[in-house]
Amino acid sequence: MSKPGATGLTRVINATGYSWLGLKAAFKYEAAFRQELALCVLLTPVGLWLGNTGVERALLIGSLLLVLIVELLNSAIEAVVDRFGGEHHELSGRAKDIGSAAVSIALFTVFVVWALVIFQ
Repeated sequence: MSKPGATGLTRVINATGYSWLGLKAAFKYEAAFRQELALCVLLTPVGLWLGNTGVERALLIGSLLLVLIVELLNSAIEAVVDRFGGEHHELSGRAKDIGSAAVSIALFTVFVVWALVIFQ
């Protein structure tokens, strides 16, 4: 059974608009996203310069984009958890901690990829 709603090009246009709203909200409300975006903006030209091949450039820049993706997902988890109550609950804390751990692993991935490419 399919969901009711827009299809085809209209769906793509709507989805693009929702994505833009999500990026704007993350930039406005999430300091970590702004910091990681700044890191991405600063390091992307460096990655293009350091990478000797298309694959190296893709790894360097892709690892930076991975951090932004994971941060967006972590922020979404935190927003949903916060929406359902301010009282402390073990599962709420666990969800937030796991999201934070995912961001940490993504940042560690940047470090490893960049180190391997630079020091090969």
